[in-house]
Amino acid sequence: MKEIVLALKGITKIYPGVKALDDVSLTFEKGEIHAIVGENGAGKSTLIKTITGAIAPTAGTIAFGGKEYQKLDPIEAIRVGIGAVYQEFNLIPYLSVAENIFFGRELRQGAFTDMKAMCAETEQILNELGVRIDPRARVKDLSVACQQIVEIAKSVSKEVKVLILDEPSAPLTNSETQSMFRIIKKLKAKGVTIIYISHRLEEIFELSDRVTVMRDSKKILTLDTGETDRKSLISHMVGRSLSDDYPRNESDCCETTLQARGLNTAYVNNITFDLRQGEILGFAGLVGAGRTEVARAIFGADAVTSGEILLFGKPVRIKSPADAIKNKMGLIPEDRKSHGVLLSLAIRNNITFSSLKHISRYGYLNKKKEDAVVHTLKENLRIKAPSVNQQVKNLSGGNQQKVVLAKWLATNCDILIFDEPTRGIDIGAKQEIYKLMRQLAESGKSIIMISSEMPELLGMSDRIIVMHEGRIVGELKKEEATQERILEMASGEAGGCGCNAN
Repeated sequence: MKEIVLALKGITKIYPGVKALDDVSLTFEKGEIHAIVGENGAGKSTLIKTITGAIAPTAGTIAFGGKEYQKLDPIEAIRVGIGAVYQEFNLIPYLSVAENIFFGRELRQGAFTDMKAMCAETEQILNELGVRIDPRARVKDLSVACQQIVEIAKSVSKEVKVLILDEPSAPLTNSETQSMFRIIKKLKAKGVTIIYISHRLEEIFELSDRVTVMRDSKKILTLDTGETDRKSLISHMVGRSLSDDYPRNESDCCETTLQARGLNTAYVNNITFDLRQGEILGFAGLVGAGRTEVARAIFGADAVTSGEILLFGKPVRIKSPADAIKNKMGLIPEDRKSHGVLLSLAIRNNITFSSLKHISRYGYLNKKKEDAVVHTLKENLRIKAPSVNQQVKNLSGGNQQKVVLAKWLATNCDILIFDEPTRGIDIGAKQEIYKLMRQLAESGKSIIMISSEMPELLGMSDRIIVMHEGRIVGELKKEEATQERILEMASGEAGGCGCNAN
C-alpha cells in the first residue's frame, strides 16, 4: 500500500445558486504525479483553492499530515507543506530571484537582511532542481520559463510535500516544457507529490501516474494513466463522444485576398506570402521565430519599414489597427485577457466595441441594432453565459475566445488572424473553435492561424508557412506537411528558457 499524504473527503462548495464542488472524495499518494483534468467549469480551480486554503469548503474535510481539517487557511497550508504555482505568477518583478524565494521570511544577520546567505541557499535549491539561474538576477529580466522555475523553487524552499502546478506549460516552448518535466520528475524522486492540471492531454500521458477526471463539479473517476487512452479520457471529461478529426475543408480556395510583399519591421525580414479566400493559412515556427510579429505588422500594430500589403490586388496603407479594421481585418491575439477583451465590461460591450459606427447614428447608439447584433452572435457562436450583461472576466477561456471572435464578426471583416486560437482552452471548447474557424473559411473568410500545437497546425491548415529567426524559410501544402518536416525547417536556435536544465 502506498502512503496517502493528502485525502479529500466529501468536499462540497456552494455559492449562492451554484454548487462549485459536489461531494468530491480523492486521495493523493506520496511521490506520485496526479493529474486532474476536465473542461473549464468542471470544478478544478475550486478544488485547488480548497486544498491551498484560498476558500473554505461548505462541507467535507481535508486530511493531511496525520491531521484532519474542516478548512485550511493559506498560511497554514504553506506551513504544513502545501505549495502551488498558478498560471498568474506571484512574483515581485523588481526584486531578485533570491529575494522572491525568501520574501516574507528573509535570512538575517543581526538587524540586516543577509543577502549573501539567501543567494547561497537559492543557488543550492536551484542546483538540486538541475537549473542555473543567477540568484541576484531581477525577476523581470528572466524569461517566462525561468520565472516558472523560480515559483517552483520558492515552494521547494519551504519544504513542500504537495506541489500543485496549474497549467504550467501554457506559456512555455516545447524545449522549456521538457526542462520543466525534468524538474518535476526530480521532485517526484524526492517524494514530493505533484498535482498537475493541464488541458494538454499529451502531457498527462507523458508525465502522470494517475489521472482524475472532473465534470460538472463532481469527481467522475480516478484511473492509472497507463490504463486509459486519449479517446476514453476525453469521453469521460465531456460526457459524450468527440471526434478526434479536425473539420475538413469542403470548399476550394480561390481568389487571393491578401498579399504581403517584402515586409520588413524591426522584428521580421522580407515577409512575402499570399492568403486566399476560404483557406486557413497556418504559420509554424519556434517561439521567437517572428510569427506573432508578422501578424502585428499586417494588422498595423508594428511599424512596417519597407514592403507593401495588397488587399484584393490593390496596395493599402495600414499604419495602425484602426486602418486594419477599416480594411475589414480582425486579430484574435495570443493573450486574449490583456489584448483581446475588456475583462471588467459585459459581453455586450465587448462584442460591439469595434463596430460602434455600424450600430450608431449621429453619435447615438441604436439599442435595437445593438441587441440584434449581440444576441445573434451569442447564439451563433454558442457563447455560454446567462446574460449578455455578464462580465467577460467571469467566462471560461473558451467563451472569452468566442467573445473576441464575435467582436470581429460584428465588424463584418473579411480577414481574420488567429494567434494561438486554443491556448488554455479545454478539449470540448477547442473542437467548437475549430468548427467555427472552418465554417468561417467556408463562408468566404480568409484566416491566418498561428499555432504552437503541432496537431492543431497539421489538422487545421490548408497550407503552412514555416518561419525561423524572423524570416519565412518555406511553405508546405497540406499533403506535404509532417511534424518532422516542419521541425526540420523551423530548427535553429532551440529557443530555450535562458537557464540550463540538466
